[in-house]
Amino acid sequence: MLSSHGFAIVAIVALVLATGYVESYTRVMPPNFREIEETLPRADINYRLPNDTVPQHYDIVLNTRVDEGVRDFSGTVTIDLTVLVETNSIVLHARQLTFESATIQSSTGQSEALTFNYEPQREFLTLSRTVPFAKDTKWKLTVVYSGLLRSDNGGFYLTTYLDAQGRQRSLAATQFESTNARHAFPCYDEPAKRATFSVTINHNPTYTALSNMPKNEAESSNGKTVFQSTTNMPTYLIAFIVSDFKYSEGTFYGLKQRVYSRPGSEDEQEWGLLSGMLITQRLADYYGIDFMLPKLDQAAIPNKGGAMENWGMATYAENYMLYNKENSTIYTQTNIANIIGHEICHQWFGDYVTVEWWTYLWLKEGFAELFSFKATDDAYPEWGIWQQFHTDDYQTALVNDAGNNPTPMTHYVQTPAEISSRYNHVSYSKAGSVLHMWNHALTDKIFQRGLHNYLDANKFGAAVENQLFQALQNAINSESFKIPASIAEMLGTWSHNGGYPLLTVTRNYDDGSFDVHQKAFFNNETIQSDNLWYIPFNYAVKSKPDFRDTQASHYIPNVGNTKVNEKISNDDWLILNKQSTGFYRINYDERNWRLIIEGLISKPYQIHVRNRAQLMHDAYRFSSSKRLSHSILMEMLTYLSKEDQYAPWSTANGIINVYNRYLNGHGDYKNFQDFISEVTQPTYEKFGINDVPGEHHYVKYTRNVVINLACVANNEQCLKETNAKLQEHIDHKRVIEPNVKSQIFCHGLRQTSDKIFDHVFDKLMDSADQTERNLMISSMGCAQQESHLAKFVSSSTDGNNKLRSQERTTILSSAYTRGQKGLNAAIDFLDKEWQAYAQLSSATGRTNPLDIALRDMSSYVVSKEQETKFMALIDKVKGSSYVSTDLELVVKSRIVDNFNWLKQHGDPIMSWLSTYRSGASATVKVSTISIIVTLLMALHRLF
Repeated sequence: MLSSHGFAIVAIVALVLATGYVESYTRVMPPNFREIEETLPRADINYRLPNDTVPQHYDIVLNTRVDEGVRDFSGTVTIDLTVLVETNSIVLHARQLTFESATIQSSTGQSEALTFNYEPQREFLTLSRTVPFAKDTKWKLTVVYSGLLRSDNGGFYLTTYLDAQGRQRSLAATQFESTNARHAFPCYDEPAKRATFSVTINHNPTYTALSNMPKNEAESSNGKTVFQSTTNMPTYLIAFIVSDFKYSEGTFYGLKQRVYSRPGSEDEQEWGLLSGMLITQRLADYYGIDFMLPKLDQAAIPNKGGAMENWGMATYAENYMLYNKENSTIYTQTNIANIIGHEICHQWFGDYVTVEWWTYLWLKEGFAELFSFKATDDAYPEWGIWQQFHTDDYQTALVNDAGNNPTPMTHYVQTPAEISSRYNHVSYSKAGSVLHMWNHALTDKIFQRGLHNYLDANKFGAAVENQLFQALQNAINSESFKIPASIAEMLGTWSHNGGYPLLTVTRNYDDGSFDVHQKAFFNNETIQSDNLWYIPFNYAVKSKPDFRDTQASHYIPNVGNTKVNEKISNDDWLILNKQSTGFYRINYDERNWRLIIEGLISKPYQIHVRNRAQLMHDAYRFSSSKRLSHSILMEMLTYLSKEDQYAPWSTANGIINVYNRYLNGHGDYKNFQDFISEVTQPTYEKFGINDVPGEHHYVKYTRNVVINLACVANNEQCLKETNAKLQEHIDHKRVIEPNVKSQIFCHGLRQTSDKIFDHVFDKLMDSADQTERNLMISSMGCAQQESHLAKFVSSSTDGNNKLRSQERTTILSSAYTRGQKGLNAAIDFLDKEWQAYAQLSSATGRTNPLDIALRDMSSYVVSKEQETKFMALIDKVKGSSYVSTDLELVVKSRIVDNFNWLKQHGDPIMSWLSTYRSGASATVKVSTISIIVTLLMALHRLF
């Protein structure tokens, strides 16, 4: 499951994956719905259902008038159950429901009423009688109830859209994972308590009802849709949609698939339908298990966040399913295929085999994350999507899993709030990266056989991690594959240890060997841990730069270190972890770092593209945590003038954006800009600013990264060409290609006339397209002229303009996140209009917009002049009721952090840049060092 609520990423200073102003893929996590956002106490009581009874079959009848916008619904659920332990009561889950009656019927047909009691904290509906239910007896429980369709996209909910005539249309949909099925019907709402389901929905005849299974034509009638009974499945995978949706359909390898969406969007369904059919078959082939239901639907739901893997009927946010050939970008196209891969993988990992409990959430989400890329790569191999896996998942997980107290992949939870907290980078990106590591370490042949074993052994059931380990072990044994310990021992160190290792490589340049030492890595270098892992690794050297075979050639046991007795030439670079498949960081001795830099500068394509990206990523983290000299990273960045691939440029973009944020107020900031302009210029000239039909998929991604970096660095050619293209668009209606539109508007406005800026401003006010409006707001924040910025930020409180209420509190951040001129404009505006801005809360519903803006702005104050202006503003507002009492303390602390960063990192970076600009280029320095080292070694041998 994926959701737009997302998972909180660490502060920008720690996030080297930031893509600046580039539209990019966003990995999103499931939502914390309103009722589970409240922090419940860690259970002194047991939140798990008692195991006295188990369900076999549900018969659900729902009645809705959602076509009229009515939120009320009613239902009857009949559950066939078995009593496992003699008991006087049956306990179910229920949420926000009103109960009318509960009756029980024995196998002989006798029926009686039950008393019912509801416990809100655990959401337990207890149905009791005085005479015990005997062990091993079967019963038919019927509960009649009613409820309200929710408005927060959780449970059984109502949402709306505007049709082509501007009329509001309503529909009902579901989002049950992880604990929301209980909102639609009383049930055993735990993943291991699987059963079969029969669903009937009564609705307006002009609407259509959809569910997991095909319609039962014989039982259905006008306004009554009865569905075929499901296979054995968990409650959280049941789904309903009641709407006026239209569909496209296709059949591939005998499986019928449809894409549903609101009327008028049928022409945007094709890409999702094609990708769904291709990816489903690729996954069936890989797992050796055919798709197990008679149909597979995918539905695009207006206003939905993320996506959900309901068995046989996956649901998606519209922007994750609908693709317009004329206006959608390459990012949208890629995201749709990738997210479809995630949800369809779940049809096997999560649906066919679910998890025994949410403790093992990674056992489904990690596989879905990995196979969102494996399946997309199988369907569209020409894309080279593994570069995006590296930047979006692998590097993100490395950043986020290095905090002070990382949580293991396998981690027990109980309450709804605790369960919700498991939907984070650990269960998704980290688990996917760890599985990716073992996929390569063990070989794809063994991994594939192991997954087939796991799915086949646990089909239509629930599993824990040991069942995966055993399935992989059986595959290893069948191939007589040699590993140093059992897979349960090795993989268990990754599922039960939070965080990940740092490998420190020390070479012996006399005998050619090297030592590898492991310890836990933390962003804060002062934190220590005793955690140790079984670590698979391999390596390549300059004299044999072959990165193709990613099988583990060596293992570091969970005792700390290992020695590799090789005869590596002393002038060879050594790089561990071919293709960066292993989930760890690697630090080398300084001499090897400089040999690597020399290799990058002289022959960068001898080193695999993902290793080139990760070398920068590691060097940045090490320089940020006092483990490595800043000069190593800065010298490494000089090689970028020869780079044209996405993963390295995306990584460099993240690093440069962090540096730019802090250094833009420095007196020698131009040295930094000149350096970035210099290293980006060759690639900028190669790709230009025009989208080229037929070019490689990720060239389009790389072009946008390089345009952003070059223009932010005040590259004259970039500023001139983006402005000219924007002016051609405005003056002569020349179309700007969707893939570069955000870059052209943003950077075309950096140095432009009043006429062009006003045109874009007016276009924002008049546009009815929210995507276009968002682009205009983001672009105008890039402006660098004071008058343009003043007009833009002041629009946030102008009640006479056509800004939508939810847009008004996004204006300032678009400006102040783009540099000191935007920050100064925001400060100047709030100095005069802070009360009007604070009162936007009544129009937008956003709490304390002034307080939120000021806290965020403080993270961008990086000069004494800015600090003086900003703190004067804080003094003006701090006593008001619009801000929190701790505002001054918080912003002062953040500004101190900014200046500490500049002292620790800014000074050495700017010192290196000063030397570099004076003519002592990194290439010359590295080459000279290498020559000197070689001569010294030769002399050593002679004497």
